[in-house]
Amino acid sequence: MAHSVRSRILQLVTLLAVALGGLFVSGATASASIPTEKVLSYQFQWQANGYYCGPAAVRIALTARGYTYSQSTLAAALGTTTNGTNSASDTTRVLNSKGNTSFYETKWIPGSYATSAEKARLKYDVTYDIPRGYPLVVNIVGTAVDTDGDAHSYSGGHYMTVVGYKNSGDIVKLADPADANGYGWYWMTTNRLADWIALRGYSA
Repeated sequence: MAHSVRSRILQLVTLLAVALGGLFVSGATASASIPTEKVLSYQFQWQANGYYCGPAAVRIALTARGYTYSQSTLAAALGTTTNGTNSASDTTRVLNSKGNTSFYETKWIPGSYATSAEKARLKYDVTYDIPRGYPLVVNIVGTAVDTDGDAHSYSGGHYMTVVGYKNSGDIVKLADPADANGYGWYWMTTNRLADWIALRGYSA
């Protein structure tokens, strides 16, 4: 079954499970078979300039699958300008084209805050994609606080990469190519990340 059809079916089943009180995770994968935590290996690079967060985040994701393009090559493919990378639809397109796959789809969170269903969908995407070796690329805007209590603020928007999770998907590891704290990564609750993505979208 094509990934796009399969993932939509599984997402609908997952959301139904949440509505019924979480009796099961999906129609195809029992909760016991999902790893409680998983972090992928990847090659990190800081973004090369103030508007290359999109190319840097896509590069991080692709390196987890063995592809090591330059940020400038990915910027050309993404259509990145001094105004940045337009939207998650571009990161999806380039993750597929440069990664020789059709795995990725664009998911939108159009409201000012993520709904319960959108939070459940993000958690499902994280726990489905990461064990299969596919990091997510998220497009966020505004300020969010990580699990250490540190705030991260991007008023003009930003791209980063979900490279792992723990607590059965309730907490995600973010590789941030512009992390002001200088580490390049931090942990954040998945629900908080969903609200950070609100008004934008992500590739999963």
